[in-house]
This record gives sequence, C-alpha cells and structure tokens, in this order.
Amino acid sequence: MSGAEAANDEIRFERRGALGLVTLDRPKALNALSLGMIDALHAQLDAWAADAGVTRVAIRGAGGRAFCAGGDIRHIYACGKAGRFDDVFAFWQAEYRLVARMQRYEKPVVALIEGVVMGGGVGISLHGAHRVACESYVFAMPEVGIGLFPDVGTTYALPRLPGRIGTYLALTGGRVGPGDALAIGLATAYAPAQGFEAILDRLSDGGPVADAIGTGAPLPPTGPLVAERSLIDDAFAADDVADILGRLDVAASAGSTFAAETAALIRTRCPTSLCIAREQMTRGPALDFPAAVLTEYRLVTRLMHGHDFFEGVRAVLIDKDGRPDWRPATLEAVDRDAVRAAFGPTERPEPRFS
Repeated sequence: MSGAEAANDEIRFERRGALGLVTLDRPKALNALSLGMIDALHAQLDAWAADAGVTRVAIRGAGGRAFCAGGDIRHIYACGKAGRFDDVFAFWQAEYRLVARMQRYEKPVVALIEGVVMGGGVGISLHGAHRVACESYVFAMPEVGIGLFPDVGTTYALPRLPGRIGTYLALTGGRVGPGDALAIGLATAYAPAQGFEAILDRLSDGGPVADAIGTGAPLPPTGPLVAERSLIDDAFAADDVADILGRLDVAASAGSTFAAETAALIRTRCPTSLCIAREQMTRGPALDFPAAVLTEYRLVTRLMHGHDFFEGVRAVLIDKDGRPDWRPATLEAVDRDAVRAAFGPTERPEPRFS
C-alpha cells in the first residue's frame, strides 16, 4: 500500500512500503503544531504501532525553512486573553501526551530536520532514536524569552547533555548549528537536505534503519558550544542564575567575547523563567521521562494564570516591540520559595504521561 493514508490542511500521512511518513504542512507558520495536528499525529502513531507492516516512522517539515518552530503559541495566547483556559490546558495536555507517546514509541522514529527546530518541534524529534540534521539545521529552546520555560521533555533531556551545555541552552535559548548538535548529541546523523528523499526511499525498503540514514556525508564543522565548552562548564555549574552571571562577567572582563554576549543575552530573559529553568536543570537528572513531563505540566498550569507568559508573547510575537514588562523585573526580586513550590502537585486533577 502506498500514497496518502490521511491528510488535512496542516499534516499529511503516507504509507511507503515499511515506512509511515509524517509531513508537517504549515510552512507559512514554520510548521508550528496546532491542536488538530497534535491530535491527528497521536492517532496516526497509534494506528501505525498496531500495523505490523509499518516497521519505522519518519517525520519531516514542509517548505524547507523549518522542521517545526514549536507549538501554536499565538493560539494559546488568544485563548488565555479571552479567558478560555479550558482550551489552553487542553492544548498543553495534548502536546505533552504526544511528546510522552513519542518517547516510548514501539518503533524507530526518524526525524529529518531541515531548518529551525524549536519548542514543540524539539518535543516530537529529540526523544526519538534518530535525528538527522542537514546543513540548515538550527536547534533552540528559547522559552525563557517569552516568560515560559524549556518544556516538551527537555527537563529530562537537557541535563543529560554533556557537561553543563543543557543548562546553557535552557538559560540562554541559544541557537545550535548542525556541527555542535552532532557533537553534543542533539542530532545523531548528518545528511544534506537534498539527500532526505533518498533516505526515505531506503527507509521504505525495510532494511536496517541505521543503514538507511547512514549517508557517509562529510560532517559539518563544530561551533561555539565545542569551542567554549570549558567556559560553559565552569560558568553554568554555579548554583543560581546570579552566580552564573557573575562567573560570565569575570570571564568577560578577562576578554571573552562569548562570555560577554552570553551574559547580555541572559539578562534579556524573563527573571522568573530563568530561575525556573535553573531549578529544572537541577531536578531533571533524578526524574524519569513521565515525571519530567508531569513536572512541566505542573509548571505550565501555574504560569498560564500569571503575567509573564502573556507579556512575553505580546512583546515577541504580537506587538513585536521587544520590550517585555517582566514582573518581577529583576532576579533579586524573584521569590525563590514560590519557584520551588511551583514544581509541586497542583490542586487540579493531573494527567498521566506514562
């Protein structure tokens, strides 16, 4: 059987021999995940899991600019501003359930990543066995810039990256190219984008997945994460965000441009989000994947009733003035006890992610 099994305006599913192929198809929105896409993908994954003829799944984004730039944050913003919090929480639950489903999926999942992969796009790619980066690959988890926190399972994944790189990524939202992604384990293989269709052909033949994605293409050069690894490990080992900034400032005063730029970037981020993200990186190593996602759900349910997320989205995505009014506006004013309490159980019934 081949051809389209199911399709709508935002996501397409195909059966190609032994391969189940997912194409995210919102290129004008950088393939951001809508609730409809999330629900359709979850249902299709369940169907392919029960189909003995499908032995592997691949997922890609349409348009060439992005694999997936995240969840549909504009929709969440609009629902929250309208007071439709049942819709807000329905989105987060569905997205987190999908991420947890993909992490424990019974068959190999291959993400073919062209362009930007952020937020929800990370959630549906990073936790699978195979992440193929191409020359335009760009990874980022920039949630601290919109009053949120790194989610979609990165409470589990980021602290397990080498050294303190995960903490660096959580607090900066910095971008990672293909060379560094391969070096630190965000990506598992490399192929030029023009070779992705050939990979899909080999996957459809049903042979070993590793052989299908192993193109032997020359690897791209590494970048700042490898070059600055020692500085990152030292600075981001500090106990709190203020101490991290202090160490970066010392390195900057000694002539490190990377340290100066990193400190300046962190200082543009939401103070409360920074403190939450640092706490995530402390707790993450002790959590299994379902517990990490449940932790994220607890955090997001609290932040949805606060100020900073909606202000951050307004400043970055709606009005685009780049001048968020964070409350509180400084790290010193953040209530650390409230941050720690936000990780605890909520009063609402909590979903299961196992």
